[in-house]
Amino acid sequence: MTEASSGVRERPTSPHLEVWRWHVTMLGSILHRACLIGLYVGALILVGWAVALASGHAAYAAYTALLASWPGKLVLLGLTFALFFLAASNLRHLMWDTGHGFKPKTADMITIAGIAFALVATAVVWLIAGQTGGLS
Repeated sequence: MTEASSGVRERPTSPHLEVWRWHVTMLGSILHRACLIGLYVGALILVGWAVALASGHAAYAAYTALLASWPGKLVLLGLTFALFFLAASNLRHLMWDTGHGFKPKTADMITIAGIAFALVATAVVWLIAGQTGGLS
């Protein structure tokens, strides 16, 4: 029989940000998680909107006034970015699920493209909203 040592063995530790070289796919992964959390907050905002709608005209007017304020618009801008970035990020993950796009240059390129898409799509949506009176 083998004998077990009585002392506590040191377990290996996971690599940390100080060990890994920063790269754009790491940023994409962090953004993906942050956007998921943001969309959970967005779901709560949507529930608040539905509750305000069901609570009557005064509650709905107060809630929409809150969303139309600068902090409210900033939150909605972030949610718009999160929605578009997660759409792009999920396409990237779908491609990875098929076994494609794992070469470092390809992975970096599609991550940058996803971030750029989210930024441009967010800007376009908000420009259209501003032009059609959706931001007033």
